[in-house]
Amino acid sequence: MLDSLKRGLVFFPMFLLCLLSACLPSKKLTVGATATLLEDVARSSYRQSDLRMIREGMPAYLMLMDGMVEAWPENEQLLIAAAQSYSSYASIFVEDQDGEYAKSLFGKARDYALRSLERRGLKKPLESTLEEFEKGVRDLGKRDVPYLFWGATCWANWIRLSLESMEALAQLPKVEAMMRRVLEIDEGFYFGGPHLFMGIWFSSRPKIAGGDLKKSREHFLKALELGEGKFLMAYVYYADHYARQALDRDLFTSTLRKVLETPAEISPDLILLNTLAKKKAKELLDRVEEYFE
Repeated sequence: MLDSLKRGLVFFPMFLLCLLSACLPSKKLTVGATATLLEDVARSSYRQSDLRMIREGMPAYLMLMDGMVEAWPENEQLLIAAAQSYSSYASIFVEDQDGEYAKSLFGKARDYALRSLERRGLKKPLESTLEEFEKGVRDLGKRDVPYLFWGATCWANWIRLSLESMEALAQLPKVEAMMRRVLEIDEGFYFGGPHLFMGIWFSSRPKIAGGDLKKSREHFLKALELGEGKFLMAYVYYADHYARQALDRDLFTSTLRKVLETPAEISPDLILLNTLAKKKAKELLDRVEEYFE
């Protein structure tokens, strides 16, 4: 029975794709109904601790998202959901094994995210000057926070794997402008995500390019406060990006041990990400001698 259930889970997204193509007269109605169903699927996936099951099921889910966007390309909610899905899949399951493939997935996530922002009123995000872009970002408000946050995250991930490209590096100020706008509007969004982003931002850049470990630490600590200890990946990033740069071995090890000692179920909606955080914490601790020799 378990085998037939697994086959059904693989077949179900393909069935929905066929349904989308078969119902052309009521395509948007079908997409809307399917999108509601997918919200429940996504919510359920975040409550899973089986990383292998999610990894093997994600490609079919991404194909379904592509089909839905093609059926309703002007729907910004579908676009940002597809961007999130591609970025999450690349960062969680692909990047460590295949950087080039992850880069292409992040590129697709970025394109979806920027298309969603254009639907929200941000004109020509790639082609506009920085001044025009910053003005457009300032015109966005509270309802646009998810689009700005995930858009900046997807874009930054693509740039991070495109450091050999001067064109990609030149886009960094736009990414920063987006996340600073999120900080202004809602600093607590996604468990203090904007502060977490800025903590990584200041720790990963050389001092001559604006890097600042003091500011990095301030942002990380604020993110940890806003996350109330529930988002364990924040501690992993704090250890990996700040403690390593600051050459603070004690902070590095104590922070990662806290992750290992905290149950993934501390937040039901974060079980998947917390399970991944515990896996990464163990991997980092196994390399402590290498990092602090």
